Amino acid sequence: MSQDLATLIKQQILNGELNPGDRIVETKVAKELGISQTPVREAVRLLSGEGIINIVPNRGPIVKDMEEKDIFEIYSLRASLEGLAMRLTTLNATKEQLQLLVQLYAEMGEKLKDPEVDSLLKESLNLHQSIIQFSRHSRLIQIYDSISFQIELANRIIGMKSTKQKEYDEHKELIDALQKGDPDEAEKVMRRHIHRSFKECIQTLQNNGSADRTSILELWPEEKMDI
Repeated sequence: MSQDLATLIKQQILNGELNPGDRIVETKVAKELGISQTPVREAVRLLSGEGIINIVPNRGPIVKDMEEKDIFEIYSLRASLEGLAMRLTTLNATKEQLQLLVQLYAEMGEKLKDPEVDSLLKESLNLHQSIIQFSRHSRLIQIYDSISFQIELANRIIGMKSTKQKEYDEHKELIDALQKGDPDEAEKVMRRHIHRSFKECIQTLQNNGSADRTSILELWPEEKMDI
């Protein structure tokens, strides 16, 4: 039950029902769900361990804000994980799996024309997750899964300025690299793709007055993208 509650709270954060700085009142959650406080307390402990909430003295559990250090850590880790996954997928994926990735991208193009679809962030995330799965690297998949929620939170920041056309255009380079079949080039393309998202995310935080873009970008300059 505590794991299910943790998942529920994560979804509320992604949906905007809970925002950075909001308190999670354990007694209130327990009463609303008609359960004891014990599983709620355990769910809070799990979320604290994942760095999703902070336990603040005299205030209790607070939804953690995403700061520039979090963005740096998430995207720099993603670049390493997804760069390796891109290399391995290029080497190991079957023709059917590569075709599925092409199809996922084609579906993004179809939704690009659909006025009822507001964003392609979910579809682009699905493309990235499929590349991770096709790497056949079980430990890489496990580690990526452990930070998948934080990746989604960071994507929400990018989504403030992203457009469907931009998401579609920027993911073409991944499909092109996979089809060329050069693992070295494919890894570089993915790492640069992730680094570009990192810069955009930091820029968005800066525009919102919550980041010092110059200092954080110095930790991970673009020239370090080559392998």
